[in-house]
Amino acid sequence: MKDVLMFYLEDCGYCRKARLAMDELFEEKPAYRELKITRIEESEDPVTADRYDYYAVPTFYVDGEKRFEAHIGMSYEAIKDAVRQVLDHALGA
Repeated sequence: MKDVLMFYLEDCGYCRKARLAMDELFEEKPAYRELKITRIEESEDPVTADRYDYYAVPTFYVDGEKRFEAHIGMSYEAIKDAVRQVLDHALGA
């Protein structure tokens, strides 16, 4: 298993979709719950956020490699699919 790092903003609509997707995915595949996922609210920890190369949130890194960065216009389904891919990668699936 690989560590996951998630950058988000509390008032971001895409971040809310990603958190909802994560909750659903944890129910669908309990193995995801075993992953170490560090969540960083970028406005609360700008020093850490500035060390990473991304422009939009939510953004996910797996073992230091950017695996998903949201973009404007993404549907819930697209975000959920991307988050699933991140979690699968972290599991080594």
